[in-house]
Amino acid sequence: MYKLVAIDLDGTLLDPYGQISLKDKQIIQEAIQKKVEIVLATGRSIASTINFSKEIGAEHYFISGNGAVIYDLQNEKILYNHYLPREKVIEIVEFCEKNSMYYTVFTDNAIITKSLNYNTLFYYYENRNKEDGKKTQINIIEDIPLYIKTTENLNFLKITICDETSSIFARILEQVKKIKEIDILEVSHMSRKKIKMGTEILEIQYYYTEITQENTNKWNAIQYLANKLNIKTEEIMTIGDNSNDIEMIKNAGLGIAMANSAPEIKKIADDITTSNEENGVGQAIERNITKILQTN
Repeated sequence: MYKLVAIDLDGTLLDPYGQISLKDKQIIQEAIQKKVEIVLATGRSIASTINFSKEIGAEHYFISGNGAVIYDLQNEKILYNHYLPREKVIEIVEFCEKNSMYYTVFTDNAIITKSLNYNTLFYYYENRNKEDGKKTQINIIEDIPLYIKTTENLNFLKITICDETSSIFARILEQVKKIKEIDILEVSHMSRKKIKMGTEILEIQYYYTEITQENTNKWNAIQYLANKLNIKTEEIMTIGDNSNDIEMIKNAGLGIAMANSAPEIKKIADDITTSNEENGVGQAIERNITKILQTN
């Protein structure tokens, strides 16, 4: 019944430390051996997603930038893109500068930031456990608006805005909504990620929103890929945990939420698996493996 399984990364396949469990890898690879198309669908950059996709053995396609890009791993090229235009990126970053907001700009291959904080701090520590070729590139730039205006060959996936205080973030979100011709991700719960520092564990917590080009989401990218592969909507399973997964969970043949998902995500899901600390992705695939194998 299910020929394509689209899987989110952070909060879903990745545990709070940014790792993929051995159990999840084994179950995913069994599905791949049965000719199931496994597709990562994430908000991360192309460069970061490539490494995770190869780690689980899903070496055909993946979706990055919350649906801004479909990447063809076999031919090492972008199959589909829905980038933020440079002039819109300039408008947004200047807006953030004016209103003293902490923001990061995601390109195909790197994260542009002024300082290591919130999401970029997590990626920085995540890099310490990775080989050089598998690290997420972080570019610390003092004058981001100038850099965006003057640097050629930049493709913009999304912009994230973060704050640790709920009331301040709510005001930020209201201000950002004034910007036209963009999609704004509304996340109601705090992001919580963990970093191992020797024997201690550092927890990074923050509220965030993500800005993409208008009409950009993971489901639109999944549909494009499914059409290319002659896969019907009812043959698609999706697994996610957050607001950027709503469309793909709501519209897929089977949409599965993680146990650690926000309540609004669980409400729209067809099923709920265990958490990202309990091999939730593997359990979701394993629970539906009979239906998956019926088509292969």
